[in-house]
Amino acid sequence: MTTFGYFLSCEEHGPKELVRQAKAAERAGFEALWISDHFHPWLDEQGQAPFVWSVIGAVAEATSLPITTAVTCPLVRTHPAIIAQATATTAALTGGRFRLGVGTGEALNEHILDSRWPPASERLEMLEEAVGLIRELFTGKLVTHRGRHYSVDNARLYTLPDEPAPIYMSAFGQKSIQVAGRLADGYISIAPDAESVQAFRTAGGEGKPSLGGLKVCYATDESAARKTVHRLWPTQGIKGEASQLLPLPRHFEQLAQMVTEEEAVNGSPVGPDPDVHAQAIRQYVDAGFDEVYVNQIGYEQDAFFDFYEREVLPRVR
Repeated sequence: MTTFGYFLSCEEHGPKELVRQAKAAERAGFEALWISDHFHPWLDEQGQAPFVWSVIGAVAEATSLPITTAVTCPLVRTHPAIIAQATATTAALTGGRFRLGVGTGEALNEHILDSRWPPASERLEMLEEAVGLIRELFTGKLVTHRGRHYSVDNARLYTLPDEPAPIYMSAFGQKSIQVAGRLADGYISIAPDAESVQAFRTAGGEGKPSLGGLKVCYATDESAARKTVHRLWPTQGIKGEASQLLPLPRHFEQLAQMVTEEEAVNGSPVGPDPDVHAQAIRQYVDAGFDEVYVNQIGYEQDAFFDFYEREVLPRVR
């Protein structure tokens, strides 16, 4: 059975609103939560970027749902030893309901501590070392590590869950999917791509969960929904490596001026037709994803939860 979850957007909403949405998602019948981890939003128009670990702590107490970061970058902005401590504490707090999603990140969030942004191949290498170090710290033993990218001197985690939190990895392209299959406990993607799911399984991910996420915009007026997507998430229409390389929201705003409404919507289900939403979700199910997470763009959150509870979730189940 596929798990259907809600994707909390730290780029659009402040901490209290995110906690409120998490509770509303549980009431509406969503079975799990994703939450983004950003220092900056993609655009000033989105307007938020709370510290994700504080929000997760509040969400953990407000709901009984599993929580996964989608995704945390343990490379530059936050040292992997600190991510290990945050993860272990959160897993202990939630009674094992937390899963650490990791990826190679974006300059948008990471450049704040080091303006040098490593190339993709080096970031993948850093991620592999970071995950290994995090897992070593999860043992609760005293750890000294002298690696190519990270050093730790006599560090030990004292607060630990009963079982280490799983580490899932976001991966795009065959090289990173190969690493994810070998290294991670699960796979994260935002594209309904069956070939990527199969590649992950072939690379060592057989039997491990695959998690997919998509953005939608429910509104009673489809035209209004399309305008909301174009205003808040024109970045969906930005192609290539820009999303990984640009350091500031204003740079994305400059590129977004060239993105049409159609390019911004980019296949996201919009408007009031439940079959349109259900069809988009089924693409992920048909591609082999075990869990599918849906994010509502914009401020009509309560109407969205009501719509999905009544019209969409029954269709996809």
